[in-house]
Amino acid sequence: MYPLPMIVKIEGPAKLSGTIDVYGSKNAALPLIAACLLTQDEVILHNMPAISDIARVQEIFESIGVTTKREGGTITINADRIDEKNIAQGLVGHLRGSILLLGALLGRKHAVSLKRPGGDVIGARPINAHLDAFRQLGAVIHDDGDMIHIDGAAMRAGHVVLREFSVTATENVLLAAATLEGTTTISIAATEPHVIALCELLEKMGAKVAGAGTHTISITGSKILHGAVYTNIQDMLEAGFFILLGAASKSEITVRNVPVQDLLLFFKVCDEIGIDYTISGADVIVRPADLRAFTVQALPYPGIATDLQAPFAVVACVATGNSMIHDPLYEGRFKHIEELQKMGALAVVCDPHRVVLTGPVSLAGRRIPSHDLRSGATLVIAGLIAAGTTIIDQAELIDRGYADLVGRLQQLGARISKEEQ
Repeated sequence: MYPLPMIVKIEGPAKLSGTIDVYGSKNAALPLIAACLLTQDEVILHNMPAISDIARVQEIFESIGVTTKREGGTITINADRIDEKNIAQGLVGHLRGSILLLGALLGRKHAVSLKRPGGDVIGARPINAHLDAFRQLGAVIHDDGDMIHIDGAAMRAGHVVLREFSVTATENVLLAAATLEGTTTISIAATEPHVIALCELLEKMGAKVAGAGTHTISITGSKILHGAVYTNIQDMLEAGFFILLGAASKSEITVRNVPVQDLLLFFKVCDEIGIDYTISGADVIVRPADLRAFTVQALPYPGIATDLQAPFAVVACVATGNSMIHDPLYEGRFKHIEELQKMGALAVVCDPHRVVLTGPVSLAGRRIPSHDLRSGATLVIAGLIAAGTTIIDQAELIDRGYADLVGRLQQLGARISKEEQ
């Protein structure tokens, strides 16, 4: 079932207060779920956020005969039998995370036919790195532009050199190699915490992994993997989002369950901006402060994630001076800037990868669209600091990565609501 079109309505400006919890990582949840296809045994995953991307993956799994059950933050998956020929290709085509089914089904069935995955429109997101990696392991691939057919019968453990630091390509190779006898080494591997989480689950299932968290990962597979229980990591992207929300709205809020060690460069930039925060264990207390202009660049981990650069734009609107945001990873990640300009932001998009914003400015509420998951959430922050009413169309996109965002913001005192469009 596709998400219903939704709008979010915000009355601003808002002065927020209280405590908000960070939930389980979206970007870790999807590869963890994909790994469940590698075994006939039951796998139990804790701390899984109630987001629409996970619900879509569950629907895809059910279309191929895999049983899934959610109870609170726990999802139980049993892939005892898989009928991959009945896969819901329509859902696959609308969900970028479904690309992980390539590696998972190769690992389990040694063959896969999958519609090209969809997802957010944030620029070119080719899957050449994935297909090239599978070829290096011996896969035979036919790609007609719409469907991808991969025959993995001749795949063998070996050495894969990725074309780039691709998180999902790293995860796909891990999934495909987890059932290959022998050791596969991945060079130019991504180091993100969600890659480490997948490695930890695969080890619990019976594979042997070395080098997780470095750019060279080795995995020794096993023909038969077994069930496991795993607790998902906290979402560093959600944590950073809430901290920037507090800073932009000049509110005092406590963000709980923050994976502080995953955000070291993020906190350094917060210091340069003048954000007033205190770290106490896994809690971060944010307080009102006068903010300075800054420069921030999105980089692969341990740099600042591309998914976090958008909310920095709203912070730039209330900071004094000219701020530069640079995202070299994708050329379509500034769609929210046009909407911020409608609200009164002084912004110049220099090229597809750089934008300069001048502050402080006063934003005014407008009716604006959400272009993708992260830009939509960013516009929620803008609506909270803007004067008047802001209505965000296509707000169902926000539910792809933030569980009950509206409800949690209401608990902080935000005048915000969500309804069908």
